[in-house]
Amino acid sequence: MAADTAAGRLADEPIDHRFKALPPDAEGLTVGELAAQRRDLFTGGFTTPVLALSAEAMEHNLALMERYATGHGLAFAPHGKTSMSPQLFERQIDRGAWGITAAVPHQARVYRAFGVRRIFLANELVDAAALRWLAGELDADPDFRCITYVDSVRGVELMDETLRACRARRPVEVMVELGAGDGARTGARTEADCTAVADAVAGTRSLRLVGVAGYEGEVPRPDSERVRAWLDRLVALTAAFDKAGRFADVDEIVLSAGGSAWFDTVAEVFADVPALSRPVLKLLRSGAYVSHDDGHYRRITPFNRVPEEGALHPAFRLWAQVVSCPEPGQAFVNAGKRDAAYDLDLPEPRVVRSVRDGSTRPATGITVSGLSDQHAWLRLEEGAELEVGDWVGMGLSHPCTSFDKWQLIPVTTDQSTVTDFIRTFF
Repeated sequence: MAADTAAGRLADEPIDHRFKALPPDAEGLTVGELAAQRRDLFTGGFTTPVLALSAEAMEHNLALMERYATGHGLAFAPHGKTSMSPQLFERQIDRGAWGITAAVPHQARVYRAFGVRRIFLANELVDAAALRWLAGELDADPDFRCITYVDSVRGVELMDETLRACRARRPVEVMVELGAGDGARTGARTEADCTAVADAVAGTRSLRLVGVAGYEGEVPRPDSERVRAWLDRLVALTAAFDKAGRFADVDEIVLSAGGSAWFDTVAEVFADVPALSRPVLKLLRSGAYVSHDDGHYRRITPFNRVPEEGALHPAFRLWAQVVSCPEPGQAFVNAGKRDAAYDLDLPEPRVVRSVRDGSTRPATGITVSGLSDQHAWLRLEEGAELEVGDWVGMGLSHPCTSFDKWQLIPVTTDQSTVTDFIRTFF
C-alpha cells in the first residue's frame, strides 16, 4: 500500500483506547510503528477477545476473484459495505476492480474521502442532503463517476427536484432496478413498471439512464433455475430498452448483478448477452469474498458448484480466552455479541491454544451453543477438555457483521505474527 495515499496514511494514526484488543503498552505508538514491531498475537500483549485476519487467506481470495472476473469478462465493483476498509478498497482496485459498491450515502462519503473514483450505489437515492453532496462531488471532479438506482416515478421526481434546486451541472447516472419478484426487496416489480421509471428519467435533464441492474440474492426461494430466469429477464429488459433507443446518449450500457451466492449463474447468463448498440459493461458486485467465512458463505459459495474455478479461504479468526468452567461439559469464553457475528450462524470453534505451553490442537467436540453480550457459551462433548486461560480460536459467519464490530483489526502471517492492521469505518 502506498504511504502517500489516504489509505496509506492510516498507518500514522495513534494507538489508544479506541481500538479493542490492542496491547496496552502500545499506546502512543502509531499503527505503522506497532505493525513494524511484528508482535506475536498471543505473547505480544494483545488482550482478549481479539479478531485477526489471515494475510495469506486474504491475498488468496483477492487473487482468486480477480482471476474469476477477468476470466469471465466481467467488470468488478465489490461491495464495500462488507468491510468498510479503505485499505481493502485500495487492494481491490489495485487488482483491477472497476470501482467499489456502496449501499448508503455514508459509505459513498467514506469512499470519496479515500479517493475512490468510481462508486456504484446499489440503492435508491432520494435523500435531498445526500443528493446535494453527490452533485457537489460530481461538479468538483470531472473524473468522478457514481451510478445509482431508481425504481419508481416518485423517486425520479424527488431526485430531479433536488438536483434542479441545487443547480447540479452534471446529470446523475441512474439504472432502473428490476425487482427480484413479489415479496422481494427494492426494485420495480414488472417490465411495465421499469418502462414507466425509464420514461420518467427521460423526462428530466438532471438524470441520465445508463443501464439496468438488480440483486439476484433476493429472488424468492432461490435456486439455479429461479435465479437464471430472473437474470434472463434482466438481460431482456436491457435489450428492450436499447432497442427503444433509451441509451442513445451514453458511451456504454451498464448491466449489473451479483451478490456472493449466485455469481456463477450471473457469469453464465452475462456471457450470453446479445450484441447491443453500445458496448456493455457487465458489472459484478460480490463483496464477501475478501474475508470469506466459516459459516453461511462457506456453504453457499458458488465455488462449491464449480470447484474447478478454485476455492475461497476463510480469513477471520476470533480468539477468546476461557474465563470460566463452572460445571462439567460447559465453559465460557470472553467474546460475545459485541465481538462476533451472530445474525446468520454462531461462531465455530476451530482450534484451542493451551495456556500452559502454547501448544495447539483442533477444537474437536467443542461447540458454541449461544452468545451473551460478552460471553460465548461453549458445550463440551465427552472427552473434550478446556481449562481456564486456554485460548479458543473461532471461525465466524457473515463478514458484513464481523468487520463492523472492530475498528482496527490485526493482520497475521503464519497464523500469529502481526504484520499490519485493517482500519474500518462503519
